[in-house]
Amino acid sequence: MSPDWSAPWFAPVAAEGLAVAQALARGVVLPQALDAQGASPVRFVPQADLPAGTAYEQFIFDTRQVPTRENLHDFFNGLCWLRFPLTKQRLNQLQAGEIALAGVREVRGPVRDALTLFDENAALLQAPQPLWDALTARDWQRLFVTLRPLWAQARLVLFGHALLEKLVTPYKSITAHVFSEPVPVSLGDDLAAWDAWLARCLSAPVLVAKPFTPLPVLGVPGWWPANDDPAFYADASVFRPRRPGAPMNNP
Repeated sequence: MSPDWSAPWFAPVAAEGLAVAQALARGVVLPQALDAQGASPVRFVPQADLPAGTAYEQFIFDTRQVPTRENLHDFFNGLCWLRFPLTKQRLNQLQAGEIALAGVREVRGPVRDALTLFDENAALLQAPQPLWDALTARDWQRLFVTLRPLWAQARLVLFGHALLEKLVTPYKSITAHVFSEPVPVSLGDDLAAWDAWLARCLSAPVLVAKPFTPLPVLGVPGWWPANDDPAFYADASVFRPRRPGAPMNNP
């Protein structure tokens, strides 16, 4: 299935995504198509290059090679390596650090779970403070209806590759885990600067605290035609209120 590269959620990776997709259509294998884009601290290699019994994250850390399957999930993972190379490298360093401490276990542990959640489903938000206040309170009517004009000053960028994969066939309940640290306004639209900032932000203590708040991404103004109608946000099965007593950043 071919992604719609004009969709707003794909905008940060659309140029590279289209180039890779065109290469695939010519018969180029995915690792080679990703490598041809350059600008990555790693090489992409076939999944078969991952030795049996070797942890995926440890292999990347040791070799700077990313085992890549011929599927959409790894396609978007590769695009995220191209767009956010410093952050992807930082996540891998943290994964390898946890493996060094505890080995590879059947249960990953809280830090590796948080790292995986970030890698798969995180999003980044640069927005005025009133939007942040409404988001963390899960006051969806205020966030998307009352404060709707403020979204002209906001930018949501999706980081998680599983999140991007889901949006190839969008549906209303797709929900991102927004990193609770606001992207500084001073960084503007420079995603390379966002990448450097984010890589500096991430650490095991930060991530184990679950610094996320949920956001149904098709609620973002301009991202889905149906959300022009305020009734779109009345669906409590998607736009869920915050549980009484729950921490403000608890997903």
